[in-house]
This record gives sequence, C-alpha cells and structure tokens, in this order.
Amino acid sequence: MALIETKIREADNIVNKYMISSMGVGLLPIPLADLIILSSLKLKMLHRLANLYGIAFSKHLSKSLIASLLGGGASLSFSYGLVSLTKSVPLYGQLTGMISISIFGGASTYAIGKVFTQHFESGGTFLTFEPQKVADYYAEQFEKGIEKVKKSSVGIKP
Repeated sequence: MALIETKIREADNIVNKYMISSMGVGLLPIPLADLIILSSLKLKMLHRLANLYGIAFSKHLSKSLIASLLGGGASLSFSYGLVSLTKSVPLYGQLTGMISISIFGGASTYAIGKVFTQHFESGGTFLTFEPQKVADYYAEQFEKGIEKVKKSSVGIKP
C-alpha cells in the first residue's frame, strides 16, 4: 500500500512539475513557438509517467492519444494557434495571449497527466487507452487544473 501511495505521489510531482513548466511556456512572447514547446512538454511528461509505471512509451501513439483526448486536436489546435497569434498584436494582444496560453496550457497539461496517471494506475497502457471513455474525467481534471494554475499564478487572472 505504501508503495502505491509513493508511486501516486511521484506521479503527482511529475504532473505538477510539467504543469508549472507549461504555464511558463505560455509566457513566451513568440507566437506559435509556445504551442510547439507545450506539445513537447506534454510528451515528455507522458514519457516520465510511462517510465514510472514501467510502460513502453511510443511518441507517435502518445501524440495521437493526446490529440484525441483534446477533442480531435484540429479545432483545439486552431483555437490555441489563434490565441498564440494574438501575441503578435502589441501590448494588449501580447498580454492576453500570454495569460491565456499560460492558463490553458498549464490546465491541459495537468488534466492529461491526471488522466494518464489514473489509466496507468488501473493497469492500462498506451495501447489500451480509450480517449472517449475518459472525456468526462479529462474535463473534470481540466477544471481542477485551472484552479491549480490560478493558485500557482501570482497576479495572473483569467
């Protein structure tokens, strides 16, 4: 029992570390570079979680699962892309884009980490992951992630 709790605590530490890193990436002033780095951070987080649970990691499969979990990927990527591009508008656009990407990047990273932690804890692998079955749990964790991001962010308000 203590071993399971230790593993869950380590998984939580991994998720929180990558959530905070994702928040920082949102503050980059360069449009679209933030989205590339956020994607890489989420993949690295999944790789670390997979290693923790002794699960074979597949970068290609992980990308597909993340895209499926985020609603097919296309509409969300487009939305994030537009928000990221607002950074090219001086002052207000930069500030709005940076805050938005920081909040949503951190929250989505947190939610993805929690979903995969639960899946791995139950004995699942990347091959047995079914995004549509965890969509509600992802949405719940995303909301919790927004709250965690707000508490972690001094002076950042959505």
